[in-house]
Amino acid sequence: MLFKQRGEQGRWQRLKLSLWPRVSWRRSALYYLKRMLRLSGTPYAIAMGTAIGAAASVTPFFGFHFIITFAIAWVLRANMIAGAIGTFAGNPLTFPVIWASTYEIGHFILEGGNGEAPARLPDLVLHQPFGQILPLIKPMVIGSIPLGLILGAVVYLIVYKAVCAYQQERRERLTSLRDRTSARNLMAESGQNT
Repeated sequence: MLFKQRGEQGRWQRLKLSLWPRVSWRRSALYYLKRMLRLSGTPYAIAMGTAIGAAASVTPFFGFHFIITFAIAWVLRANMIAGAIGTFAGNPLTFPVIWASTYEIGHFILEGGNGEAPARLPDLVLHQPFGQILPLIKPMVIGSIPLGLILGAVVYLIVYKAVCAYQQERRERLTSLRDRTSARNLMAESGQNT
């Protein structure tokens, strides 16, 4: 094959690449940004899909973020690929901060007081049986709603403006290219007629 890997990647190598990019964080972020901007669809569909994905990644339903994103994106007629890209807001680096924030916000909403997240919340969520983490999940679900709405609104505004600007610039570039090609063709035809 033309682009086949030289050697098979082991589990450790795949895990390492999923947690830490091969080249740099900046290059990986720019890659996903360009992928999102180049999607076909209206600015609303792309921005809403990305916002839904970002908001779904705040929920404590680890492993179901894509399913939640696709279901909501289908209902709201948003772009599902943009939604999948938006779920990258929740990643191994941001999950500890997200989970602690959702727990504290949810605890504040439910109890009215200041409740700090347990010190080893990510370990508890990932490694304990469901029955033991159920008391932690309830405040996290409640706290993820306002946090997800705020994050989704911010992502929607940023992506909507970026997609509108990109699509406008692309239309202008294609119109300019079409005009130059038409002018060249007219000059070539007039040169043949004389």
